[in-house]
Amino acid sequence: MDAETPQPVELSLPQAFLLLATNDKDGKPEVPVFALRTTVAGAILAELELTGAIGLQGKHIKATGAALQTDFQHELELIRGKSRPHTPKQWVSMLEGRAEVQRVYEGMAAQGIVEHVGARHLGLFRTVRYPEKDHAPEAALMEKIQAALNGATPEPAKPDAEAPAVATPDAAPDAEAPAAATPDAEPVAEAPDVEPAKPDTKPVSTAPDPRITALIAMLQAAGLFGKLFPTADRGRASELAKDYWPSRAVEDELLMVRLAQEEEATL
Repeated sequence: MDAETPQPVELSLPQAFLLLATNDKDGKPEVPVFALRTTVAGAILAELELTGAIGLQGKHIKATGAALQTDFQHELELIRGKSRPHTPKQWVSMLEGRAEVQRVYEGMAAQGIVEHVGARHLGLFRTVRYPEKDHAPEAALMEKIQAALNGATPEPAKPDAEAPAVATPDAAPDAEAPAAATPDAEPVAEAPDVEPAKPDTKPVSTAPDPRITALIAMLQAAGLFGKLFPTADRGRASELAKDYWPSRAVEDELLMVRLAQEEEATL
């Protein structure tokens, strides 16, 4: 039975973002290409930070020196090899590109999550799309994001089953015997006290997975969050993604690109 049970697919953050940013049917991006490439670059930085390979020191990204093997070893070596540190926005600008996006897509195609579909135009140009092949990984991501947005809460704890048994009518007269009453003294004192049940009546939110929090931040930066979760609490999403430096770098870079496009359009 266990051998037949499919194992959950572990996705990197760039893979998770691309999967949600791609139309399931036609395999085309749901956001402009420049936004897709920029956010993937930011997701690569976020993935390297989540694995402990890099960190933000002051205003610059620096490698931690940890001996790690990652799917983004090339990008990690670039960061390690720079003699002068760079800001997150500078690294996003340097890492964004068609090759990075395609490599992440091809990784998912190799896992059977998406399908590589190509079409030639005029015998020269080729358009590659990646429609969904296995919906399970995307469905799992959506469920985890929704749980983080809702704030999962455990069920209230049940009252202690031992308390009613101790609080018997015969317990009071026997309370004066010092030796015999010693084992039952503490339950008797606690039986009428209802305070231990109070903490259980308050819902306690579980801390969301840092990887899911990072994914929410990337979806927001790309302008995709509202399309995927139109009825979600935007305030909750902003709270989870607050002050996340990889997504801020993406937002800053996208702002520069949009300003440049607007300026070009006025010329």
